[in-house]
Amino acid sequence: MDLTRFTLTNYNNLPNKGSVTWSSPSNIALVKYWGKKEHQIPENPSISFTLDACKTITELNFEKKSKTDDSFSFKVFLDEVAKPDFHPKIETFFKRIETYIPFLKDFHFTIKTRNTFPHSSGIASSASGMSALALCLMSLEKQLNPNISGTDFIQKASFLARLGSGSACRSLEGDLVVWGNHQQIEGSSDLFGVKYPYQVHDVFKNYHDTILLVDKGEKQVSSTVGHNLMHGHPFAKQRFMQAVHNISKIKDILKSGDLDGFIALVESEALTLHAMMMASNPYFILMKPNTLKIINKIWSFRQQTGLPISFTLDAGANVHVLYPEKDAEQIYKFIKTQLVEYCQNGHYICDRIGFGAKQL
Repeated sequence: MDLTRFTLTNYNNLPNKGSVTWSSPSNIALVKYWGKKEHQIPENPSISFTLDACKTITELNFEKKSKTDDSFSFKVFLDEVAKPDFHPKIETFFKRIETYIPFLKDFHFTIKTRNTFPHSSGIASSASGMSALALCLMSLEKQLNPNISGTDFIQKASFLARLGSGSACRSLEGDLVVWGNHQQIEGSSDLFGVKYPYQVHDVFKNYHDTILLVDKGEKQVSSTVGHNLMHGHPFAKQRFMQAVHNISKIKDILKSGDLDGFIALVESEALTLHAMMMASNPYFILMKPNTLKIINKIWSFRQQTGLPISFTLDAGANVHVLYPEKDAEQIYKFIKTQLVEYCQNGHYICDRIGFGAKQL
């Protein structure tokens, strides 16, 4: 793996101070990434819908140190409140990317971040948060290297974001992003996410994702712990092969507009993710009783009406309800009248496909 292309070697005339702000969305995987190798390399390829409403807005203020030392200097604020408990994760991120962003220790950074979705809502903010921070750092690099191309800027930002949170590399572009090398996806890489390069049927444009917040508590199992459970997992090899096969299948589904095929694949992927956790050692059940009630309601409604409603899950209890724009009115009515009652405090988020990060 040649990583020299991501290394900034010649830079001078560091700015004394400045500020940059990026907004970056979360994403929801259709074919799941679960299990990673060293250096945040995925064990299998994945593909995700980029979201629109659920995003993180990060402002990075930087000021050149009067004297460079051998430490990272930064403060982190969430919603204008200092968050020292975020420091270890940012410190780890900076250590991982210092080879590629060698001016990190030349500055003191003030990182001000906020989410458009409630904190501790059960929506993973690491993907949106780390991608927004990576983009801010790349905007600073662009001041030092103004000739960097748009493609190289995005690829390196995705590469950096991956070192903070694996799925963060899928949040920079949209509406569909592939991460992980796959023989049938041109340009795909284990090092960064790439915008899905092939034809997509109109039915998958403007797809909706209503997120039902079944459990808004902290994650029962951290992503790092969860991924590590795949080491020595009795079904790991079969799972990785299944994901590779499903990327091939979803390529045909996305082109043809096969909603039945989409539903079957996406729901199977969601349940397989949870099955892997239930079969790991130690084992976990991350779904809650209301998760199962929602899934059964969705299945019953789909059977009765023939409408193409489906679900997917992250590594938690919340349910992402997926459905096309053409059926949104009927399906949203069903969600409000029959599913919201299973959400914690009746909370849910209406989202849909988005098109990636923006500099503000």
